[in-house]
Amino acid sequence: MTLEDPEIARRGDAHRKPPGTGTSNHPSQRILFVTPEIADFVKVGGLGDVSSALPRALAAHHDIRILLPAYREVRNSPVNIRRVGHLPGHADLPACEIGAMTCGDGLVIYVLLCPELYEREGGPYGTGPGGYGSGGWEDNDIRFARLSLAAAQIAAGRAGLDWQPQLLHLNDWACGLAPAYLAWQGLTVPSVFTIHNLAYQGLYDQTRCAALGIPESAFHIDGVEYYGKLSFMKAGIVYASHVTTVSATYAQEITTPEFGCGLDGLLRCKADQGRLSGIPNGIDDSWDPRTDAHLVQAFSANDWRGKRANADYVRHRFGLAPSAGPLFAMVSRMVHQKGVDLVIEAAPSLVQAGGQLVFIGSGERRVEAQLDRLAERYPGAVGVYIGFDEDEARCIYAGSDFLLMPSRFEPCGLSQMYAQRFGSLPIAHRTGGLADTIEDGVTGFLFDEVNLASFMQAIQQAFSVYHSTELFYAMRRAAMTGRYHWRQSIAPYTQLYQKISEEAGVEVPASG
Repeated sequence: MTLEDPEIARRGDAHRKPPGTGTSNHPSQRILFVTPEIADFVKVGGLGDVSSALPRALAAHHDIRILLPAYREVRNSPVNIRRVGHLPGHADLPACEIGAMTCGDGLVIYVLLCPELYEREGGPYGTGPGGYGSGGWEDNDIRFARLSLAAAQIAAGRAGLDWQPQLLHLNDWACGLAPAYLAWQGLTVPSVFTIHNLAYQGLYDQTRCAALGIPESAFHIDGVEYYGKLSFMKAGIVYASHVTTVSATYAQEITTPEFGCGLDGLLRCKADQGRLSGIPNGIDDSWDPRTDAHLVQAFSANDWRGKRANADYVRHRFGLAPSAGPLFAMVSRMVHQKGVDLVIEAAPSLVQAGGQLVFIGSGERRVEAQLDRLAERYPGAVGVYIGFDEDEARCIYAGSDFLLMPSRFEPCGLSQMYAQRFGSLPIAHRTGGLADTIEDGVTGFLFDEVNLASFMQAIQQAFSVYHSTELFYAMRRAAMTGRYHWRQSIAPYTQLYQKISEEAGVEVPASG
């Protein structure tokens, strides 16, 4: 990693054609997409995949750029970083510099250069399982308030850049204070705030408000206050121009007490105002079993030899015995939300019926220990890999017959889309994006109640279909041809961007 002179960098940027210009008749805007993670460099969950793929899909129609903290993984990447701007401090939020990276496909990523906040050993959020919970950094309020403030400062034209966004697209609690900072400064830059998982809210003690530059007048029920705490998530919902989430069903679910995490009343108000909507995630062209270089052998819906080769590899890799029975898989964060406990309960019956089971992922230490004990109990039938490896995960999608997703809630889910594309039929709880992307009995199996009996009924149905060869392959083909691609998201996001920009008085010229 090298750093260039800011003036040289600015001259270089001035001659670079924005990726969103002159490509269509859609309205073209300058959009800053703000995220705490991106799969190109650092990924904890689905947000990392979304942050990598969605801006690239939208770049065909907009000049869209990303803002990301300069974590150690970013600074150590081979992509050159050019210093292009400076941001003043505010309250206890330190001053910092902005670097710019240009990816091989032309996507520009602005990185927040602040070594004392971001260059650490660990994940984006901390050192705990997935970086959440008790393993989170103690100063995450400062770290992500600094990211939010940077977005607002860039939008206000106070960063010294030669580029200024017309709109902010903000993601999850870590970016939640950005629209609030805009409002507190009297700025009317429109913003979209996307909820990827309402359960993680960024809650801090009220006494932290002064350090973060939050005015006392904002700590109330119609501001950032949440049951006596400061909530980054609530700030994003309250102050953003429009709130989106990642599936139509989840957008409805979070307006109910069961799924609203204490924010259902506020979200119902947003829905009633027409300021809450669900736009589904998608997957990109790399998820193609005919061309994916991660796989042991390529395959298609008309040639299953490659899928069998991937299954053989997975069985060997996980120490499973050769088998003519179905191979079940779970590719997930191993946490309570994902229903891992249900899979562990179902495992004895699944194995007794002739199935095999592989797990890949990490999460709560207690759950990881339970999985290890399960593998010890059923050698040759259950395999476990604690951690994550992209190559292994793709081979598991490709080699498995069924993917288990008994999530208690699932805003969208990407694993079921990956699995379907690779001919692995998902068995999932009928919730959120799972209900929207799985057609029961056609491209997978859905069950209604989060309990063992309901889950086992779906698993038994899967066994029955597996032994009915003609129906099984028909479902596989249907799953593989049902495409949930990021291209489907371009039009609804573009329409939303235009709507909130017009409401804010931002002129949006047509490109082309």
